Amino acid sequence: MLSLTIVVLAAVAAGFIVWANDRRHAKYGAALPAGVAVVAGALTWIILMAAGFGYRPGLTWLPWVLPIVLGAAAAVAAVLYLGRSRARQDTQRLTAILRR
Repeated sequence: MLSLTIVVLAAVAAGFIVWANDRRHAKYGAALPAGVAVVAGALTWIILMAAGFGYRPGLTWLPWVLPIVLGAAAAVAAVLYLGRSRARQDTQRLTAILRR
């Protein structure tokens, strides 16, 4: 369980770093990328541990590193998608309001 705790904490940190580095981070909350990173990282860790990769010699690093990397990648993907779509939707709503 210690490895899951470390994976979750590292994924939260990666999610907050992704949020802080996004120029459109005012369009969504700070917890969104962190939450996406935690969910992706924890699910990856659970799958890898259930598959038995946690206790194989030479593959012990896999449930430690891969969930953190996939969590950060999922946070980046969520931020890219949501940042663009929210900016586009906000522009459309503002345009509709100004045309009235």
